[in-house]
Amino acid sequence: MDSRLLDVLVCPVCKGPLELDKAAQELICKADKLAFPIRDGIPIMWEDQARRLDGNAQSSDSQ
Repeated sequence: MDSRLLDVLVCPVCKGPLELDKAAQELICKADKLAFPIRDGIPIMWEDQARRLDGNAQSSDSQ
């Protein structure tokens, strides 16, 4: 994912910053504990498509 795109993307729920999890191909919102998937290089920024994070926001295997 282009780092310039990451600089302008924000969480659609809280408008807070997102962190890229390259291994899981997700954008993480720590405030809302949501992980937005990246499919074919395109971030899917719909709340109903996001995965809820339990506990550690860096964990890519919790669901």
